[in-house]
Amino acid sequence: MQETDRPPVTDATATAAGAMTALSAPPPAGAAGMLLRWLQEGARTALLRHARWDGLHARPAMIVGLLAVSLLLMFVLQRLWVVGPASFYWQPLLVGWLAPAATAWACYALLHPADGSAPAHAPSAAHLFCLLQAQGCLLAAVYGLLWAIVIQSGGGMPPLSPTLLWGIWISLWVWLGAAQTLTFWRGTPRKGRALALAVLLLALGLIESGSRQETLWVAEAGATAAPEPTPRRLVLTQELMEQQPLLLGRRLQALQAQRPGIVDLYALTFAPYAHEDVFRRESEMVAGVMAQRFDSAGRSLQLVNHATTVDDWPWATPLNLQRAIRHLAGLMDRDEDILFIHLTSHGAQDGQLAAQFWPLSVAAVTPQQLKAWLDEAGIRHRVISVSACYSGSWIAPLRDDNTLVMTAADAEHTSFGCGRQSELTYFGRAIFDEQLRTQTRSFEAAHAAARPLIEQREREAGKDDGYSNPQIDIGSSIRERLERMRRQLETG
Repeated sequence: MQETDRPPVTDATATAAGAMTALSAPPPAGAAGMLLRWLQEGARTALLRHARWDGLHARPAMIVGLLAVSLLLMFVLQRLWVVGPASFYWQPLLVGWLAPAATAWACYALLHPADGSAPAHAPSAAHLFCLLQAQGCLLAAVYGLLWAIVIQSGGGMPPLSPTLLWGIWISLWVWLGAAQTLTFWRGTPRKGRALALAVLLLALGLIESGSRQETLWVAEAGATAAPEPTPRRLVLTQELMEQQPLLLGRRLQALQAQRPGIVDLYALTFAPYAHEDVFRRESEMVAGVMAQRFDSAGRSLQLVNHATTVDDWPWATPLNLQRAIRHLAGLMDRDEDILFIHLTSHGAQDGQLAAQFWPLSVAAVTPQQLKAWLDEAGIRHRVISVSACYSGSWIAPLRDDNTLVMTAADAEHTSFGCGRQSELTYFGRAIFDEQLRTQTRSFEAAHAAARPLIEQREREAGKDDGYSNPQIDIGSSIRERLERMRRQLETG
């Protein structure tokens, strides 16, 4: 019998045929069984093994199911991160969707060519997306449980050194990056594009995770994990929005004018990070010390982002800070008086002072902006205190002969004591609460005395990423002005 003409069967065509058959096979009878299969394959690829595509089905319902599993894991695991009673906080669910959306786009870009054909030996874009979601579920479960064990063993605070905590965090991203990159690499013949997209998604995930501060559960008052009451969340209403400009106006109008022949100190505190109460407390403490020891009562203003202070103090926003500086300049004798500003928040290496007051969007403040506002207002004599990580980066932009700048750290190191468990930052306590409140009226002397105290306390607390190394820079003109004010205060 004569054979019909047909192409020879090679290993490649057999593999392609097998893959197409597997991808077109009907799903198992139960959706739960199929979901379990996906999670099993996600576990295999998370362990850097090849995926087995046989019989896997990637309908839209399965994509939704895997996303639901991710949300359920987040809901359960984050509850384990809080010791004791906790309240559910749904707002973080509104963010964090950029990475899944970008992953879906990357899968489509890899496995949906412009001509509409799909590589015969590769899974579909939906298959690849499902596998990555299942893979992420396993990694989230492993590290989520690990973090829960660490938190529970420490009674609410991780009993590990900062270096070890950073090691755990970095290992997660290394593992995720390796698993995700291999999955992309093996799932498509377009190796160069797969590698580029994997790196892009990893960078996006790092950025998105670094910008997320909120979790789904907050410890309730009296819970072991937090010695302070559950933070109230800002509720934006029309009444509150209309009240804030009026409150700023009333506070500014209540400030007293300068007294001729007297070096008056005007005090302005700025606490823009609402998520941690330590900054609100430090703002209040510093303002109190300035009033008690530097005669700033009636010439002091707090700008604070915190849900408990919205009826008392204006919001700590860049615009309010600029307006306050401009108004204070109109009250001061600019040739005689001094403006003291204390800024307290988290800080970044690029000099940005972190701001957070969800759902209100607040921009960060930089040293360049502050200098521009002070220059525009014509305020000559300045004492600027910055309690934040990497705050030494503020010195160079603000430095001049009429300015004293003191910071909680140098430009290369973090400061300490800015977590939810802290009453005050180490810098704020040592400089203001312990030195300027009772020991001296000299900022320079207070800073010198506080440095060894801060270094000792950081060492005892286990800070092993280097001494924060608080900095101070003093212009000769402001030194003379401050000495005159000190003599004036001490002689009554």
